[in-house]
Amino acid sequence: MSQSTYRESWFGNTKGDLLSGLVVALALIPEAIAFSIIAGVDPMVGLYASFTIAVTISFVGGRPGMISAATGAMALVFIDLVANHGLQYLLAASILTGIIQVIFGLLKLARYMKFIPRSVMVGFVNALAILIFTSQLEHFVDETWVMYVLVVVTLALIYLFPYVTKAVPSTLVAIVLVTFVTIMMNFDIRAVGDMGTISQTLPIFLIPNIPLTLETLMIIFPYAVALAIVGLLESLLTASIVDDSTETSSDKNRESRGQGIANIITGFFGGMAGCAMIGQSIINIKSGGRGRLSSLVAGVFLMFLIVVLGDIVVQIPMAALAGVMIMVAVSTFDWNSIRTIHLVPRTDAAVMVITVLTVVLTHNLAIGVFAGIILSSVFFVSKISRVRVEEERKEDSIRYSIYGELFFASVTELLDQFQYDVDVEEVEINLSGSHIWDDSAVAAVDKIVSKFESNGKKVNVTGLNEDSTELVEKLANKLGSH
Repeated sequence: MSQSTYRESWFGNTKGDLLSGLVVALALIPEAIAFSIIAGVDPMVGLYASFTIAVTISFVGGRPGMISAATGAMALVFIDLVANHGLQYLLAASILTGIIQVIFGLLKLARYMKFIPRSVMVGFVNALAILIFTSQLEHFVDETWVMYVLVVVTLALIYLFPYVTKAVPSTLVAIVLVTFVTIMMNFDIRAVGDMGTISQTLPIFLIPNIPLTLETLMIIFPYAVALAIVGLLESLLTASIVDDSTETSSDKNRESRGQGIANIITGFFGGMAGCAMIGQSIINIKSGGRGRLSSLVAGVFLMFLIVVLGDIVVQIPMAALAGVMIMVAVSTFDWNSIRTIHLVPRTDAAVMVITVLTVVLTHNLAIGVFAGIILSSVFFVSKISRVRVEEERKEDSIRYSIYGELFFASVTELLDQFQYDVDVEEVEINLSGSHIWDDSAVAAVDKIVSKFESNGKKVNVTGLNEDSTELVEKLANKLGSH
């Protein structure tokens, strides 16, 4: 990245990044606390993670304008580790997660993102939107009508205030005004402080207090691998979504390394491993954030809110933040996918639906995405495994022309498409309309040739392209002689 481009990513949208960073910081607080509770640790572990990750990734990440912090997907992986071994092992696993992600980035594994079909991407986005929405419903439990009214007011401000002015993000205006009204009217509704105790202290550097043994490594390594994969999967998919939203590109391999560096640092400062957050990233983009400064401001202002304005922060009503997250859910969901579901191929529609259902039922993004990829692969293999054989007969010979891709999934039915005892002297097997991909295909063609020869026919294999010929010569010298 050139110096001018890097400077532009920092200061090309200063006002928008400053204001959007303030909004994101407010939205990060209840999320970080909630994810800490999920993982079974003190709320400050999630808050420290959100601070250190957001600040670090602003410098080393590959997708400006994307927000990374403590996330629910990562918290779910930590549950058993914390329950069985405690906080110190969580910190160690976070550091190891970062190391693995840096290695993934150096190996440039982000290039395999191209194997994730669009139908899986759409399912991923829609599932996240549903999870974001449903996660807000718990805030309405045992609440009075005041909660519902304030959420409606929040949404009204978010959608209508831009008609007055776009100089200030409507989400920030909504949070400030609803908080002010709640405090002035002394409404008895759930606030941020009700989610967990917030201590007004800065994170300090520490080394996890664990035995440095092979046994410890064996305990944390499986969790670290799972965290690294889940984190990068969610981060790179979110980066692609932000790319589309802003019509810009990003360095996915740098983002992989950046996520790793951020998780290493957060592990040494008392935080849990995290990754990109699609909800907060959408809030950032919708609020005008585009550059690295937005992530830095979000992290710094988050800590400022906790340490300096903690007494005010705990009074922010969950109604305001729930309203913002509902807006995020509505904005995140790909509504066009519903309108066009009857137009796309049935296999694509099935992949999208299965991805959504898997994520929603398991609350695990990685499982949903992997399920979608596997299903897409099965459908793709099924489509390209269809092989056609055309027969052209002459007086003393017959020509079989094979059309399609020859590989392990297509050769089973191929063997049944020939009449091996046909009354001719010569048989030509023409492969100019096909391609041999693997040893299963080589073995199948060899078997066809052998069957004809056992019936006294002279067989000629013609039309092999260069790649197919090379593979045949490597795996079946007998077939090459034909």
